[in-house]
Parts: sequence; C-alpha cells; structure tokens
Amino acid sequence: MEVTQNLSLLHLILQASVPVKFVLGILLAASSMSWWHIFLKLFALKRAMADTESFEKEFWGGAELNVLFQRVSENREEAGEIERIFEAGFREFLKLRRQAGASVNVIMDGTRRAMRAAFQREMDGLESHLSFLATVGSVSPYVGLFGTVWGIMLAFQSLASVAQATLAQVAPGIAEALIATAMGLFAAIPAVVAYNRYTHDIDRLSIRMESFMEEFSNILQRQATKPA
Repeated sequence: MEVTQNLSLLHLILQASVPVKFVLGILLAASSMSWWHIFLKLFALKRAMADTESFEKEFWGGAELNVLFQRVSENREEAGEIERIFEAGFREFLKLRRQAGASVNVIMDGTRRAMRAAFQREMDGLESHLSFLATVGSVSPYVGLFGTVWGIMLAFQSLASVAQATLAQVAPGIAEALIATAMGLFAAIPAVVAYNRYTHDIDRLSIRMESFMEEFSNILQRQATKPA
C-alpha cells in the first residue's frame, strides 16, 4: 500500500529531482504554447477556407470586378487572403492600364507580380507558427528522454549504498524518470498531428489561390486588349 501511494503521479512529480522537474517544466510550457498555436491556427484556417469559398462563389457568380474591387478596398483589414490577392492584382492592373503607351505584356507582367507578392505575404501569414509546432513535435521526445535518462541514472546511483535492492526501492525512481518520456510524447504528438494537418490545408489553399491568380490573369488579359 505504501508503494502504491509513493507511485502516485503527483507524488512522483513533487519528489522528482531538480533536473527532471526542469525538464517537465520545459515540456509543459512547450505543450501549452503548442496547444495555443494549434487552436489559433485552426480558427485562422477555417476562416481562410470560408472566405475563399465565399469570394470564389461571388467572383464566378458574375459580380462586377469594379464593384468587388471597391468593396475589398474599403474593407481590406477584414478581407480574406484571396480577396487581398484580387485587390492587389486589380489595383496594379488599373494603374498600369491608365499609363499611356503601356503594352499588354507590360500591364500583365506588373499585374502578375503584384498578385504574386500579395500571395507570398498571405502564405507567410498562413504558415506562421508552423515551424514552432514542427520543433515541438521533433524535439520534445528527446527532451523527455533526457529527463528519463537522468532520472534512471539517479535511481541506480541511490542503490549504491543499499546492500540488497528491492522493487520498492527502485520503482519510484524509474517511474519518476518515465514521466519525463510520457510528458515528451504528450507534447510532441498533438504538435506533429496538427503540423501535418495544417500543412495539408495550407497546401490546398495555396493551390486554389494560384489557380485563381491564373484564371484572373486570363480575364484581365482579355480586358487589357480593349480600349481604356
């Protein structure tokens, strides 16, 4: 009964050595931050997906480009990623088209560059903090393993002065050490799953945005051949 009490999770953490407690503190902080970023990125990607769906439906539903441009320009901070790409491209298109002597190639090259720059800015925003999740997912198991190795080493060192070792004497030290491994996995697994899922979702959004940019460029190229 005494052994069971000593092997309770809270007791093992409180009685752990300072290095193991330090490792557990690092892993707890990493896990808390990763969960924070997981939920923030979840909401951000859901919003990006919904905004993309809504704008594409409106765009391909026959809405006037000038009306869309005016709406997005007036509410740029609340606009979605694909809307800001559209706004950047159409703004550059209108500016270049007003320039006297600008050829269709010059107009379209400038428009594509503007959309590509906006696309890169939006992708940077969508991919923010993914590297942190990847780092937590890859490093946390090794940090936990370090705590485990240290705890097991101390457990065996404590047996040096004991004439006859028993399971009751070594079990608390081994259990304390394994908590670090469990904590490392607890921090790593959600981060890895979230990283893989969000990378997949961002790749899908990237493909949709690039497809929109190509199709929008074709529409603008047809307009560029018309008189201003």
